[in-house]
Amino acid sequence: MGDVLSQNEIDSLLAALSTGELDVDDIKDKNEQQVKNYDFARPSKFSKEHLRTLEIIFEHYGRLLSTNLPVYLRKNVQVEVMNSEAVTYSEFSNALSNPVLLGIVNFAPLQGNIIIEMASNLGYTIVDRMLGGRGDPMDKIREFSEIELLIIERIMIVCVNLLKEPWENVVDIHPRLERTETNSQYAQIISPSEMIAIVTINLKIGDVEGLMNICLPFLTLEDVIDKLNTKYWYSNMQEQDDRDYTEAIESLIQRAKLPVKAVLGNSRISVSDFATLQRGDIIRLDRKVDDELDVYVGNIRKFTALPGSSGDNYAVRITSVIREEQ
Repeated sequence: MGDVLSQNEIDSLLAALSTGELDVDDIKDKNEQQVKNYDFARPSKFSKEHLRTLEIIFEHYGRLLSTNLPVYLRKNVQVEVMNSEAVTYSEFSNALSNPVLLGIVNFAPLQGNIIIEMASNLGYTIVDRMLGGRGDPMDKIREFSEIELLIIERIMIVCVNLLKEPWENVVDIHPRLERTETNSQYAQIISPSEMIAIVTINLKIGDVEGLMNICLPFLTLEDVIDKLNTKYWYSNMQEQDDRDYTEAIESLIQRAKLPVKAVLGNSRISVSDFATLQRGDIIRLDRKVDDELDVYVGNIRKFTALPGSSGDNYAVRITSVIREEQ
């Protein structure tokens, strides 16, 4: 229980309130906590930080798609990450239309599968381009034939294989396309009430534009959810980049060729003597036979050595290394 105010303290407090010197909000309990509504049907398992990191990962994925898909489709491909959100799986599956293109992807070593949903018009465009057409979408939506699904599956495998690189800063995954489905009822990979993260990508092949949705269940990402923050992702990426650059530089330096020369000695002669030099003449150097020679790597004096031979070749034997401070 708080301290009891005296009459003088009460009078002073009322006077301060009446003159505006003291605001009522200023004397409220600072420890008062705000109550926030919580929906138990949709538990908040993905934070804004998690969703933002997923967007960064799939922005990298989008760049890979835009550079690799044109090799197969022979069309300019533009990719843009639109947004990410957390919903229940039932909300995602109920929003799917039929026919739909769903790729069920094994996300090993993480548990469970993820789903790649591709708009139908993109599927028709892929089939048309792979068969030599201009890539025009169909005016009337119809079911995909078995041959068309096999063609689309080939491109879907390419898209799945490209997932490995963007995720390597979080976890070393080995994604594999298990199957493709055209009916959402056959793609119930988790309970309808489970939470998922959806990353929406806008994919434009030539003049045809459609959406690609990546469905990532929380159960699949649960083991690495702590790593889905920008601080960890960027720091890990920086460490890896530094390591890669260091190894690359070391590899290039090791293959570089440098001139190495051993200086037997120096001498000074006149120009007239130099002009009359004949075979068999002797030039006197400033070193003795048992003196150490200077060995230069490039233009830097790096070693001292003694002269000798190796087989039929002249050689030197290193006696000391000259440090930079020397």
